[in-house]
Amino acid sequence: MRRRTLLAAGGAALLPVSAAAFPTPAHAADLPAADFTALRARAAELLTGGAFDPADPAYTAPLAVLETGAATVSASLVRDPARELLFADLPNLTTTIANVSLSYRRLRTLAVAWATPGTRFTGDTATLDDVLGGLDLLYTKGYNETKPETGNWWFWEIGNPRALMDICVLVHDHLGAERLAAATRVVDRFVPDADRRTNAPTLSETGANRADKAVIVALRGIVGAGAEKLALARDGVSDVRDGGRNTLLDYETAGDGFYSDGSFIQHTSIAYTGTYGNVLLSSLSFILRLLTASSWEVTDPKRTVIFDAIERSFAPLMHDGLMLDCVAGRAVSRQTAGNHAWGNDTITGSLLLAESAPEPYASRFRALAKSWIEQRTAVPYLGAASLAVLPRALAVVGDDTIRPAERLLGHTVFADMDRVLHRRPRWTFALSLSSKRIATYESGNGEHPRGWFTGDGMTYVYDRDQTHYSDAYWPTVDAQRLPGTTVDTLPRAHFSGSVSRPATSWAGGVELGGAGAAGMDLAAWGCTLRAKKSWFGLGDAVVALGAGITSTDGRAIETIVDNRNLHAAGTNRLTIDGRRQPGDQGWTETFDEVSHAHLAGVGGYVFPGGASLHALREERTGSWRDINDGADTGGSPDPVTRRYVTLWFDHGADPAGADYAYILLPGADSDETRRHALTRPIRVLANTAAVQAVSTRDGLLAANFWQGATVGDLASDGPASLMIRRSRGRIEIAVSDPSRTATTVTIDLPHAVASVLSADETVTVTPGTRGRIAVAVGGSRGHAHRAVLRAG
Repeated sequence: MRRRTLLAAGGAALLPVSAAAFPTPAHAADLPAADFTALRARAAELLTGGAFDPADPAYTAPLAVLETGAATVSASLVRDPARELLFADLPNLTTTIANVSLSYRRLRTLAVAWATPGTRFTGDTATLDDVLGGLDLLYTKGYNETKPETGNWWFWEIGNPRALMDICVLVHDHLGAERLAAATRVVDRFVPDADRRTNAPTLSETGANRADKAVIVALRGIVGAGAEKLALARDGVSDVRDGGRNTLLDYETAGDGFYSDGSFIQHTSIAYTGTYGNVLLSSLSFILRLLTASSWEVTDPKRTVIFDAIERSFAPLMHDGLMLDCVAGRAVSRQTAGNHAWGNDTITGSLLLAESAPEPYASRFRALAKSWIEQRTAVPYLGAASLAVLPRALAVVGDDTIRPAERLLGHTVFADMDRVLHRRPRWTFALSLSSKRIATYESGNGEHPRGWFTGDGMTYVYDRDQTHYSDAYWPTVDAQRLPGTTVDTLPRAHFSGSVSRPATSWAGGVELGGAGAAGMDLAAWGCTLRAKKSWFGLGDAVVALGAGITSTDGRAIETIVDNRNLHAAGTNRLTIDGRRQPGDQGWTETFDEVSHAHLAGVGGYVFPGGASLHALREERTGSWRDINDGADTGGSPDPVTRRYVTLWFDHGADPAGADYAYILLPGADSDETRRHALTRPIRVLANTAAVQAVSTRDGLLAANFWQGATVGDLASDGPASLMIRRSRGRIEIAVSDPSRTATTVTIDLPHAVASVLSADETVTVTPGTRGRIAVAVGGSRGHAHRAVLRAG
């Protein structure tokens, strides 16, 4: 996947790791030349899929895709002996590094088609000449060791060298000594190791960028028969140079990489599992497989970090084989990407990692991949998989002994990246927050200029409509009316507030037995808007509460209940309190004292106590170029139109303590929605700027305390997110401090406590007619503390 770094990534501060813990590098004198030949063959197999049978009908479609792509490249290739470029639409190779990078990628397509069995380019002499001649021209004009880095560093240190090394692997035996020497010289110049940024030598590489560079250095070692380079690649994974400070195989507590709760951060403050996390997975799985059983095999005992990440970091964020948009950062603006493509990356990485993972990891990875492949029907994985990955995917799908993994259900709080999930059999709810730690959104390099509110509590509902967010949602949705957000209606300038972090610290939540609480102290960018916002995932419902909504800028403030993409011609019926509303585009109306609403094919909305609700049905037109004009990721300028239904609250200008309450019932039909509104199985106990709390009939109580406060017989002396479930004489409790400001939080319980059945060492319990617990939350980074008590 194509990525570029917008910001300089800081190194993570970890405990030093002794270099003695890692394997000793092999010496060139001890290595038979045949080892490099075997490694080149393995690398080529990883790039092409290996020796599959091209006559097998399963390969017909992907072979046709590869052949068509190569034919397009071949037809557009400039072959004039006096040429200054390779492709007419990619001029200025001496000055425009993005065009050099795109040229390398097109040449790689030709090289893959030449090296893959079953295409009309396979083994073709003219095609090989085109590839070799293209390498010569790009070296002379655009990318050689004498060039200074200009423009985006990524092209020089990751994009170009990776494509170049891939090509060299595929056509290695035809390169010749001079061409091979030139290729290795330029890579040695711009990627001498995986440890440092070449254009900023004091900057240590981290996360996905380090992983990418480790692969490049490994391929350089294989292509140039350099044992020392293979050792550098292996050691770069574990960061032997700096004692493990930037290792890819350990959990972070700040900066880029994986966290013990499953979070993944890149660019210091961006939740990026879906894109950069996938790139790291792809590169690590590639290098682990590439070097398996070689003299440079990665034997770091902390490899379990990447093995555990499949189930801890990636699997919770997959819905029907789609990777959720809330962890894709600015990549949501890329027309050629989308949640199905990121899901493909996770499936592919998991299948490849299974080939170097021990049991029982390998079997579990294949079971997960099989379930994701089978669940995704709208944009099937097998229809999009490249020949490089298709053989292992077909092997898993066709193996009846591999049972697909069960669908993940429950509630997950990624405290270290301010993301929360609530998963049910029919749908997944996702929540994107921000704080002093995690930025509201990222844009740059022409990408994602209006992602302003995606981190201000945007809510996502993934259901049986597997194309909702990938069908031109991002270029056509009203970017100032994203679901779940409370916003100032002042129009925002493109790129405004990018990578900003709000001044507030309270963001996160807690989980208990598949249910959970989440919240965010909203301090909106560039204005005075403040609000306390909570969400409670309770079975088949999500309760959204807002309180303390204040602003003094003289503009209207809105909270968006939903803004649903109905695609190009959707006519989904909207009912308000059971009455069908008009289906005309441009229709809008305000309703007072609304009890419930329903949008056919989407779900229900319940408004406890009634609400003044605004509704709009409209067509919206935009283009992918509107949200991405990047040098090599820019979208089409062609207009696209999609239909939307939007529901929202208008809090008026300068609200001084406004509030709201609504309940989402994804997938519910109109009768289920009406029954929920009538029977009220969820009760709102408090909705103030001090505390927001709800309870259910089956003994569950959930609360977000923004400060010390009391709700009935429940009290907290400080900020906390709290879940309590009483059932069958037991009281289960989970507490966190999402603000990360307290040392100890004391909770007075609304139940009598007889004794302690189990408790974290951070929890002190005082039994009595009203139990009390004191929780040492300091230093726990917003993660949960738990206890199980015997009811009195």
